[in-house]
Amino acid sequence: MPSSFSMDSPSRPSSAGTLYVVATPIGHLEDITLRALSVLKTVDLVAAEDTRKTGQLLRHFGISTALVSYHEHNETARTPQLMLRLQQGDSIAVVTNAGTPGISDPGYRIVAAAAAAGLRVVPVPGAVAAAAALSASGLPTNAFVFEGFLPKKAGKRSRQIKALASETRTVIVYESPQRIAALIAELLTVLGDRRAVLAREMTKRYEEFIRGGLSEILENLNRRSEIKGECTLLIAGRADEGPFSWEEAREDIRRGLSSPSKGVAELAKEVAHSHGLPRKAVYTEAMKIKAELRESGSGNG
Repeated sequence: MPSSFSMDSPSRPSSAGTLYVVATPIGHLEDITLRALSVLKTVDLVAAEDTRKTGQLLRHFGISTALVSYHEHNETARTPQLMLRLQQGDSIAVVTNAGTPGISDPGYRIVAAAAAAGLRVVPVPGAVAAAAALSASGLPTNAFVFEGFLPKKAGKRSRQIKALASETRTVIVYESPQRIAALIAELLTVLGDRRAVLAREMTKRYEEFIRGGLSEILENLNRRSEIKGECTLLIAGRADEGPFSWEEAREDIRRGLSSPSKGVAELAKEVAHSHGLPRKAVYTEAMKIKAELRESGSGNG
């Protein structure tokens, strides 16, 4: 649908317009609210993350409101233009490809600018992937922390994951299907084998919830030739007994290796379970310690 956006709209004598923050479906089109449809039909302009995708949504419901693009690459330049339209009296709805604007999606800048200018900002609530996943996860919902997409740069991502190690609330993150397995492997190493749920393709035909420890979910994904659909990962918070300690785990490994009746694999499984650590990492550490003990002459061969 072509955009009729123009900076030449004449000033109106009426008061300033209203910015509507409109949630759209995360998959199933019937999840859109009646109020959202009414707003999208009556506003002067819809600022959309992807005008093609939103155009399809509007056409599906017989709505012909003008569209203009508003995404992460043009937010800085577009915000003043939209602000001028609002100040001239136009009403604008900001939408994203799926879900609620500003929640790991474009929308924050225009909302912040409109609020700072004293303009009316009206939420039109609806779908949020994080909330939908949490509601069906079976993990604690009384307290949670939403992290959105973790940083792509390894250093920043690693620091953020380490900071989450002491988090006692349910942690919710978004990730692309191409990077989800690598992220879970990294979380497993730092957080241990915590209970988790991976929600994929929510509200769509192939909706799926994969539940279990992080290691189980990773094994499930590694068996697949391809992973599709945006992913929402929920991770149980740290248990009250405190964060795991690799040093304590190593001590248990050393003590366990002194017992000739227990194999390394069995020992690794027990230590991993008691300390909330990934079994493969514990096994690798146990083999390392066993070699060190053999070299020092204190091992059992």
